[in-house]
Amino acid sequence: MNMIRRVSSYILFFGVFMLLGCTSVFALPPEDGNQRQGIDVSMWQGDIDFEEVAGTGVDTVYIRSSLGSDYTDPYFEHNYERARAAGLNVGFYHYVTARTVSQAVYEAHFYVNVIQGKEFQCRLAMDFEDLTRLSAGEANEIGLAFIRTVENLSGKGTVVYSDAYNAGNVFGGELTEYPLWIAEYDVSEPSSQVNWDSWAGWQYSDTGNVAGISGYVDLDRYTDAMFLEEAGSVPGPVPMPEPSSSTVEYTVKSGDTLWGIARMYRTSVSAIVSENGIANPNLIYPGEVLRITLADQVSSSQVDNTYMVRRGDTLWGIARMYRISVARLAAINHISDPNLIYPGEVLQISASGSTGDVGRTYIVRYGDTLSGIADRFGTTVSQLAAVNGIADPNLIYAGEVLTVS
Repeated sequence: MNMIRRVSSYILFFGVFMLLGCTSVFALPPEDGNQRQGIDVSMWQGDIDFEEVAGTGVDTVYIRSSLGSDYTDPYFEHNYERARAAGLNVGFYHYVTARTVSQAVYEAHFYVNVIQGKEFQCRLAMDFEDLTRLSAGEANEIGLAFIRTVENLSGKGTVVYSDAYNAGNVFGGELTEYPLWIAEYDVSEPSSQVNWDSWAGWQYSDTGNVAGISGYVDLDRYTDAMFLEEAGSVPGPVPMPEPSSSTVEYTVKSGDTLWGIARMYRTSVSAIVSENGIANPNLIYPGEVLRITLADQVSSSQVDNTYMVRRGDTLWGIARMYRISVARLAAINHISDPNLIYPGEVLQISASGSTGDVGRTYIVRYGDTLSGIADRFGTTVSQLAAVNGIADPNLIYAGEVLTVS
């Protein structure tokens, strides 16, 4: 009995110890030093009153400067000038879309040129979260090429932005030599199940409300490790590399469409069809190997500016996700009834000019007919054929993108 009591006491003690210690054992600690309240913003927050933001206690803002190899955030200059006028510390981040090392190097040059001449206090951030169909090795190779090139060109320190999952299951190795800005929501502390020993920045919410900003904004905590030793700027433009191209091989998986593969690699269906001698774009098979030529310089605006409707989506939900009003989203896409959107429909999220300058588009799905699409969108077969240059209304292909208004 005494032995049983001792064993029971040990088990009880161990259980209490684990309960009390689990937070420190499984939480990723911050870097040493002070912590500041911050936010990160892009075009999706629209017109921001940074003077009002500064009055809430926020003193640091990361601003999206650019995306891919040719896209500057349309609110970048506006956000930078107003944030600096309000006395906020500023950092910049670039959204990486590269699928090859040479594309990553090209994007790094573009990023540094976009921010040149502007003073900033924080490390230059790499936001590499679109890892679709990349292996861990490929993702690390691309990320490392980008961040090293940015440091070499700018002479400034950098930081890796990543969600907790990718920071533990994808990114590692030499990338962990750079500070981590981790994204993890609805937790009291970030998870330690990552390949870093500490966090420099923590994005702890993507549904924050801050005075001066309409709609949601990301909320962050920034340690001293997110800041440069002294504020600085990139003095002048750097020469862009000569554009080149490389070829990758992609093995078709069950459920793939040529449209989806083309979008993933920032190319066109017609380019893949031509390069691989595909007679029928509707017929690709799991296990088939496609050759895809990728240029260093690819158009990125459409990557950030469209959304393909999925089953169960509502216009309200999509509008909320992109911090835009339902009325604005409906106007841009010529939607007369906001309750009628269809799986496969491609919505434009923003328009550069008036609300009438963007056409409503639809991605053809298996089993579709031109007459059925025409009925759905309140138009005619002849109008659809004319707008889309369709010679034979009986020949449309799954994955084909049609303008429907």
